[in-house]
Amino acid sequence: MGRILGLDFGLRRVGAAISDPGRSIASPLEVYERGDEARDSRHYRQLVREHDVDLLVVGLPVHTTGREGELAGHARRWGAWLASATSLPVRFADERYTSVEADRVMLDSGLKRQKRKALRDKLAARILLQAYLDAGCPEEERAPGPLHDAGEQAT
Repeated sequence: MGRILGLDFGLRRVGAAISDPGRSIASPLEVYERGDEARDSRHYRQLVREHDVDLLVVGLPVHTTGREGELAGHARRWGAWLASATSLPVRFADERYTSVEADRVMLDSGLKRQKRKALRDKLAARILLQAYLDAGCPEEERAPGPLHDAGEQAT
């Protein structure tokens, strides 16, 4: 069993987090500035090889009501592209409030605004991936649960 790579999808930047080999702890990994498809494909194939990844979890930005909007559609298309580029399965996980939680943690830590901006996406990816791991790495997408149940899947 390989590691899981959690990705906080964004149109310009993608935060990444990686699980431990036992799939119980998520750690922040990087913030990647997206480029063209060829460059992005090389980057993610390298990450997958370097970290022995066998599953990708892409954050699905859904509305507070649980409905998917335009950005969720972008995330789903990007996830399908990523599955094709890496030949790995992709799961989608509700990422509501991960950026808010990341900001709260960094504010509580006393980090300055510029430092928070640089770290936000990879910390949000860590929160997303940890919730997915804590939920038992579900294979099926499920309707989002209560407000802070970020480990549940969106439909």
